[in-house]
Amino acid sequence: MKQYLKIDEWKVIEDQFHPAYNEITESIFSLGNGRMGQRGSFEETYTGKTLQGNYVAGVYYPDKTRVGWWKNGYPEYFAKVLNAANWNGLSIQIGGEEVDLHTSEIHSFYRELNMKEGHILRTCEITLRNGKRLAIESIRLNSMADDESGVISYTITPINFTEDIVVKAFIDGDIKNKDSNYDEKFWDEVKVGSNFVWSKTKKTGFEVITAQQIEIQSNGQKIEAKASSTTREKYSELAYTLAAKQGEKLTIIKYAVNISSENHPTASFEKIASDYLSRISAKGFAKMLAEQAEAWAAKWSINDIIISGDASAQQGIRFNIFQMNQTYTGEDDRLNIGPKGFTGEKYGGSTYWDTEAYCIPFYLGTAPAKVSKNLLIYRWKQLDRAIENAGKLGFNKGAALYPMVTMNGEECHNEWEITFEEIHRNGAIAYAIMDYVNYTDDRKHLVEYGWEVLVGIARFWAQRVNWSEDKQKYVMLGVTGPNEYENNVNNNWYTNYIATWCLKYTLEVYAEIQQNYPTEAAAKIAKTAFNSSEIDQFKHIIANMYLPSDENKGIYLQQDGFLDKVIAPVETIAAERPINQKWSWDRILRSCYIKQADVLQGMYFFEDDFSLGDLERNYNFYEPITVHESSLSPCVHSILAAKLGKEDKSYEFYTRAARLDLDDYNNDTEDGCHITSMAGTWMSIIKGFGGMRLKGHSLHFNPFLPKQWTEFSFKINFRANQLNIAVKQTGVEITNLAGPELTVFVHGEARTLYGK
Repeated sequence: MKQYLKIDEWKVIEDQFHPAYNEITESIFSLGNGRMGQRGSFEETYTGKTLQGNYVAGVYYPDKTRVGWWKNGYPEYFAKVLNAANWNGLSIQIGGEEVDLHTSEIHSFYRELNMKEGHILRTCEITLRNGKRLAIESIRLNSMADDESGVISYTITPINFTEDIVVKAFIDGDIKNKDSNYDEKFWDEVKVGSNFVWSKTKKTGFEVITAQQIEIQSNGQKIEAKASSTTREKYSELAYTLAAKQGEKLTIIKYAVNISSENHPTASFEKIASDYLSRISAKGFAKMLAEQAEAWAAKWSINDIIISGDASAQQGIRFNIFQMNQTYTGEDDRLNIGPKGFTGEKYGGSTYWDTEAYCIPFYLGTAPAKVSKNLLIYRWKQLDRAIENAGKLGFNKGAALYPMVTMNGEECHNEWEITFEEIHRNGAIAYAIMDYVNYTDDRKHLVEYGWEVLVGIARFWAQRVNWSEDKQKYVMLGVTGPNEYENNVNNNWYTNYIATWCLKYTLEVYAEIQQNYPTEAAAKIAKTAFNSSEIDQFKHIIANMYLPSDENKGIYLQQDGFLDKVIAPVETIAAERPINQKWSWDRILRSCYIKQADVLQGMYFFEDDFSLGDLERNYNFYEPITVHESSLSPCVHSILAAKLGKEDKSYEFYTRAARLDLDDYNNDTEDGCHITSMAGTWMSIIKGFGGMRLKGHSLHFNPFLPKQWTEFSFKINFRANQLNIAVKQTGVEITNLAGPELTVFVHGEARTLYGK
């Protein structure tokens, strides 16, 4: 754990430079607007440890899979989230010496991520190796108002010299990914101009034009400055020689755009980029900064969580909400939520099961229903590819296995154990359909989109199980559960349970759509060729699924044979954590230690199926042996601990979830932030401390106030209503901010909220 960043309720602050942690800080200070994003790297040259990263939504490269070639059905490629052209580059030379914080003497340093207004601010005072002393102030944003653009204001103030400064504003498309095989590069040049680089990805053929326009100011007044242009392969530069006077401010404003072939015709690329630059530069930096603040104010007015009495917790939840809103806006149903968002390159693909299991609840509560609906439609559109994927395992008749990792519906993960054994992700997709429909009451979604997806998933489960003559039960062999520290196991409890639920839910939906939408249902059922023999098959599996358990301990088992392991609490290996960085894989697989508890994940999803006693016994057994080296783990434990009345443990797990990246709990934030788990942090407060549940058509709240807080409040969108829930030492106040009259339940008591 690293606690070098300062606590502030609206900002993340580094008040002195920590070069050893620079890549961590770059991840945390990342910016995005749903369409493009970048790590929080310096604008000027930095020769120290850094990962310069710029990313354009939807652009990827199908890197050839280099392992596992002998396993039939193995994915052909691993989709890389591509590092795109560096648009924020500046080279500053004074007296022939490059401005470089790595080689300079640093007298003062400050940088902040302003989450309230959506920008990065940095100030520093340095002395170059040639003795020139200067102050730097930079402000950078990725515009929410104009979501294909960004802007930088970079100010230099000479402290001890009057001398010409050479400024080179450049766009560098000659970049590579950190994890490139053999330093391979993934972009080819299409065209380079005096102010743009136009590139095209190898194989996939995505095209992006990145262009810039420069404005120079002296003491806040715009001045005319002549630029010389230099171009080479994948590189464009505008160079200025500027007269700098001691004590006077010299400002370079850099407007930049990323125009993608996903959104615009390439035939008009240059004109579109030019017009876009003209429009945003006409606004000016001050207006773009003000519009950014306005856009973020609108977001915070809907989804802020306010905590009193605990600045660390407040900073943590706002950081998580901030990153979620930067990553996905819901405006484009072709896009999804990658595990690192715009903060890094680790992991491939644009979506995992994290989206359905963790992110959709966040967007259901904080955004218009269409945002969550678009995430579900994303999967519906890729159903054909999911059917093809199941075919690789020998399944047929419309059985669908959704990919673990994908960009376009094709599986593109590069580990067999994850690709074809971690099949529980099918269940999360079905669960998300149920969650969306119940929360929004958009029941027509079931016949329009849901049925086809559900029946494909159900058919997969029905073919994936087999009848055990020994057990006289259906079993599921050779799977990997959410706890990836156990591979190729038999009868993972969570997988078996959610498979059974999927079959039940599919039959429920089958009956519902026929009753409520007979004409549309008949067409959809005919299209999927669903028949009565399948109904009988599903019912037989539901009635006879094997679920491993231990009667003596009164617990469900992770999988067959789990109790053959030596069970010892994680405290006994405290010096050896994180085990994924210190142990061999073999040792991890043989140990009892759990990355995230599969059984508790299932009990979180389906809590009404279990008594409090069931939950407590399983929680008390699994929590002490869980190392939480999955970012998805702490939030589930926080919610379940809250339900069990373990308030201190609930708060402890919330803190770990909320500050996972800010404090680098898992020693891996330098690779990027854990974006999809951040939605789980929101759930820790809403479902954990707030105790919110949907039962039938009514919201229920069973809140408690952590002893570290004096109060907290949050807003919830629920169908036509927007509610504000305030949990105080004096009680619980719920206000109906918008919408018709509504009845909710607080600790079991009905409250009528009158409409506004």
